[in-house]
Amino acid sequence: MEHRKLGELDVSAIGLGCMGMSQSYGPYDDEESIATIRAALDLGITLLDTSDMYGYGNGHNESLVGRAIAGRRDQAVVATKFGIKGWTGDGSFVLDSSPEYAREACEASLRRLGVDVIDLYFLHRRDREMPIEEIVGGMAELVTAGKVRYIGLSEVSTDTLLRAHATHPITALESEYSLFERYVEKDVLPACREHGIGLMAFSPLGRGFLTGTVRDMGALSQDDYRHTDPRFKGANLARNLALVDRVRSIAAELEMTPSQIALAWVLAQDEHIAPIPGTKRVTYLRENVAAAQVRLTPEQVGLLESAVPAGSVSGERYPEGIMRTVDA
Repeated sequence: MEHRKLGELDVSAIGLGCMGMSQSYGPYDDEESIATIRAALDLGITLLDTSDMYGYGNGHNESLVGRAIAGRRDQAVVATKFGIKGWTGDGSFVLDSSPEYAREACEASLRRLGVDVIDLYFLHRRDREMPIEEIVGGMAELVTAGKVRYIGLSEVSTDTLLRAHATHPITALESEYSLFERYVEKDVLPACREHGIGLMAFSPLGRGFLTGTVRDMGALSQDDYRHTDPRFKGANLARNLALVDRVRSIAAELEMTPSQIALAWVLAQDEHIAPIPGTKRVTYLRENVAAAQVRLTPEQVGLLESAVPAGSVSGERYPEGIMRTVDA
């Protein structure tokens, strides 16, 4: 497995997003998930992404990751997050970015993960009522205390990112990035490049669109998050599937799966980007890992970008309530 740098942190070129092992994407099985995490370590994946709110706020996902890495801590770079305490009645998040809550949340995450230090600690969503300098100052105290090695931010604007970085070095930004979602290219990604900040790209497979397997919403379980995702609804779904078909065609010509070519495209954008596709199953994990060996030519990259031009995907990234929490 190729390795990359997020700031000063060494990670595998492809990571593993663990959220779906606890929520959002239908039924899950703890033992299968643990086997998948351990298989990821066997295959050379080091970067594991979780959060204290995955599992709908009950810490389930961190506990799951902790069980999986027990006895193998030295093989894992553990990234987790704090800042979301629950949900409001309108489907938005209850946020707390305070230094006091950061300390409380960090201690709880350390216990659930069964580790002495968190490798990369993210602010999951910024409470915009609080200056980012105060928030990052609180996170920096955790670094000084030896509880956290590096800190990151998730879903923030360029202004917030740069103000934060001026307060304490930001190792990585975690934001959505894929052929289907390229908003970071305008100014966020250039700012990361200029200041040596890595990008952890979540949903690099377009929340399943770019696997080429999601076509019938009726086939998804009723508790699957995508039933509420604007991009999977009505006319948006039809238009977006037409884009997927273009990617499937190019992948077939290159004798790859749609997932592999989509991940290879993300990897080709910058050597300091690490996509973190999520999966609960070893079969899909192996398919994703194989993408790390793909080297797209500039012509192939251009072909994909012509097939799915920036801004061509229909629908907002999230339902309205969650969109209000995105500082971008």
